[in-house]
Amino acid sequence: MLLEGLHLPLTTPFYPDGRLNFRKLEQNVAAYSRTPVSTIAVLSSHGEPTLLSDEETRQTLRTAIEAAASEKVMLAGISRDSVRETLAIADQAAALAYDAALIAPPSFLQAAFDARQAKELLTYFQAIADRAGLPIVLDGSAASLPLNIVVELAGHPRILGLVDGKLTSERIAQLKQATAAIKREVTVTPVFAAVTGRMLAPEESPKPLAGGGSALNVLPATSGIKTRTKTVGFQILAGSTTTMLDALLAGCVGAMPTFAACAPQATYEVIAAWKDGDRGLADEKQERLLAAGRFLEEEIGVAGIKFGCDLNGYFGGLPRLPLLPLSGEDRTQIESLLQGLRN
Repeated sequence: MLLEGLHLPLTTPFYPDGRLNFRKLEQNVAAYSRTPVSTIAVLSSHGEPTLLSDEETRQTLRTAIEAAASEKVMLAGISRDSVRETLAIADQAAALAYDAALIAPPSFLQAAFDARQAKELLTYFQAIADRAGLPIVLDGSAASLPLNIVVELAGHPRILGLVDGKLTSERIAQLKQATAAIKREVTVTPVFAAVTGRMLAPEESPKPLAGGGSALNVLPATSGIKTRTKTVGFQILAGSTTTMLDALLAGCVGAMPTFAACAPQATYEVIAAWKDGDRGLADEKQERLLAAGRFLEEEIGVAGIKFGCDLNGYFGGLPRLPLLPLSGEDRTQIESLLQGLRN
């Protein structure tokens, strides 16, 4: 699976009483499908995944993919603390035709740890990658993964890449050097965009009726999409808005900044200018995002991103308790920061 471009970490909408709002989830996914984002990540680390029950997780994954355009890569956030429960959700995501699974470290392995815990973390990801029905993207957007563990996991044929929220040019260089030998063939369109499983799925054929009104079984029509292959390495995605351009220039193939949920077009313009080789325009587009991205991502978090969504035509709403809504002062500041970043 090709992981290039802008990957949007989807927020999870709730009613004021805390119930999941599936109608708004559908509307958000449909709206994001009309933007130039390449990927929609459902229940990423910033989508409040730990606040959902297993049944709510299944319903959210189903609702989101049913509302998404077939050409959008769909990542399913499936992290649980145990390998067993993570694999159970991975199977459900595979059955729903997600393209890959996004997996963060278990909650008890996200801080500094000793050699034994490092082995447990490695075992967690390897056991899931060995048995999951989907390829894996490592999610280090909230808790950066140790370099030596990422390098060892990168060689696993089912682990496609990494989202990292604390990338530096030095860390990217180290990752690229250590994984330089990894080469994989991925399926792409004639213009080198990602091909999703849903794009390749046979189209539903109408079932004509016989004279007596009974339906006849017919073979499904093929999708007819033309494809080619592209060689990629271990794919690294920037997880922060403020360092996104530097990370792209240092070797990342795309980005998954939380801020993209409330300003997908403005965020995409940085990547578009970078891909076009226009460094001046890329610097200008990146500069526009810095103050808002820093405040919403690094100081406020989920509640701020959701309020930004409300301002820009997507439903954000309130976070689920115990996360708290914004103060009036924070809302005023976000309104000011997003003045020139409307979508």
